[in-house]
Amino acid sequence: MTQLTAASWETIVHRSALMARGKCTPAEYRRMVIEKAAAAQAASVALLTGRRESAVLAPFLKRARANAKRLRRKS
Repeated sequence: MTQLTAASWETIVHRSALMARGKCTPAEYRRMVIEKAAAAQAASVALLTGRRESAVLAPFLKRARANAKRLRRKS
Protein backbone atom coordinates (compact mmCIF):
# COMPACT_ATOMS: atom_id res chain seq x y z
CA MET A 1 0.00 0.00 0.00
CA THR A 2 2.88 2.36 0.76
CA GLN A 3 4.44 1.73 -2.65
CA LEU A 4 1.11 2.39 -4.35
CA THR A 5 0.67 5.63 -2.43
CA ALA A 6 4.16 6.89 -3.30
CA ALA A 7 3.90 6.00 -6.99
CA SER A 8 0.40 7.52 -7.21
CA TRP A 9 1.47 10.77 -5.60
CA GLU A 10 4.45 11.05 -7.92
CA THR A 11 2.22 10.47 -10.92
CA ILE A 12 -0.31 13.04 -9.68
CA VAL A 13 2.44 15.64 -9.19
CA HIS A 14 3.84 15.10 -12.69
CA ARG A 15 0.43 15.16 -14.36
CA SER A 16 -0.64 18.23 -12.39
CA ALA A 17 2.51 20.01 -13.53
CA LEU A 18 1.77 19.08 -17.14
CA MET A 19 -1.76 20.44 -16.77
CA ALA A 20 -0.57 23.64 -15.09
CA ARG A 21 1.84 24.27 -17.96
CA GLY A 22 -0.84 23.46 -20.54
CA LYS A 23 1.25 20.55 -21.85
CA CYS A 24 -0.96 17.62 -20.92
CA THR A 25 -1.86 15.98 -24.21
CA PRO A 26 -5.25 14.50 -25.09
CA ALA A 27 -3.49 11.10 -25.17
CA GLU A 28 -2.40 11.57 -21.54
CA TYR A 29 -5.95 12.46 -20.47
CA ARG A 30 -7.26 9.35 -22.25
CA ARG A 31 -4.56 7.25 -20.62
CA MET A 32 -5.69 8.42 -17.17
CA VAL A 33 -9.20 7.12 -17.75
CA ILE A 34 -8.41 3.95 -19.69
CA GLU A 35 -5.72 2.76 -17.27
CA LYS A 36 -7.93 3.27 -14.23
CA ALA A 37 -10.76 1.31 -15.86
CA ALA A 38 -8.41 -1.53 -16.84
CA ALA A 39 -6.87 -1.67 -13.36
CA ALA A 40 -10.32 -1.67 -11.75
CA GLN A 41 -11.40 -4.53 -13.98
CA ALA A 42 -8.30 -6.61 -13.19
CA ALA A 43 -8.65 -5.86 -9.47
CA SER A 44 -12.32 -6.90 -9.57
CA VAL A 45 -11.42 -10.23 -11.13
CA ALA A 46 -8.77 -10.80 -8.45
CA LEU A 47 -11.24 -9.90 -5.72
CA LEU A 48 -14.03 -12.06 -7.09
CA THR A 49 -11.74 -15.06 -7.43
CA GLY A 50 -10.71 -14.80 -3.79
CA ARG A 51 -7.12 -13.73 -4.31
CA ARG A 52 -5.12 -11.91 -1.65
CA GLU A 53 -5.18 -8.16 -1.06
CA SER A 54 -1.80 -7.77 -2.76
CA ALA A 55 -3.22 -9.33 -5.95
CA VAL A 56 -6.17 -6.95 -5.85
CA LEU A 57 -3.88 -3.91 -5.53
CA ALA A 58 -1.28 -5.19 -8.03
CA PRO A 59 -2.93 -3.79 -11.20
CA PHE A 60 -3.01 -0.31 -9.67
CA LEU A 61 0.56 -0.54 -8.39
CA LYS A 62 1.89 -1.77 -11.74
CA ARG A 63 0.31 1.12 -13.63
CA ALA A 64 1.21 3.74 -11.04
CA ARG A 65 4.87 2.70 -11.07
CA ALA A 66 4.99 2.66 -14.87
CA ASN A 67 3.38 6.09 -15.08
CA ALA A 68 5.69 7.58 -12.46
CA LYS A 69 8.73 6.23 -14.32
CA ARG A 70 7.48 7.41 -17.72
CA LEU A 71 6.50 10.87 -16.48
CA ARG A 72 9.78 11.24 -14.55
CA ARG A 73 11.63 10.97 -17.85
CA LYS A 74 9.42 13.64 -19.46
CA SER A 75 10.11 16.24 -16.77
